[in-house]
Parts: sequence; structure tokens; C-alpha cells
Amino acid sequence: MNISINQDNYEDLDIYKEILKKDESTMINEALQLYFQTQQKKLLEQDIENENTMTNLSYDEFWDDIEV
Repeated sequence: MNISINQDNYEDLDIYKEILKKDESTMINEALQLYFQTQQKKLLEQDIENENTMTNLSYDEFWDDIEV
């Protein structure tokens, strides 16, 4: 695996390494874990929204074609 980061992120990583007294790998793994949790939450919310869009019928829409 070949990973590269931009200069700003590299500098921030170096700064926070000193402030937090953590190594780069730990901070990158923590950041990735948070990123994946955020993305999973977004995907779940999107799935719920899509499901609601498909199933959200008004009273009239639901009963429109039903004969009693």
C-alpha cells in the first residue's frame, strides 16, 4: 500500500504528534476510524431517506386505487 498526504496534513500531523504525544500511525488510525464511522452513518441515513421516499405515501395516494 502506498499512501501520500499533502503538505498541510503532514505539518498538522507533526504538530499534533508533539501536542498529543502520539505517534503518526496512531493518529492516522484514529482519524480513519472516525472517517469510516462518519461515512457509515451517512450511508445509513441515505438508505433510510431512500426507503422513506419509496414508502412515504399520503393517505389519498395509498387508497386511490383500492376499491372497497
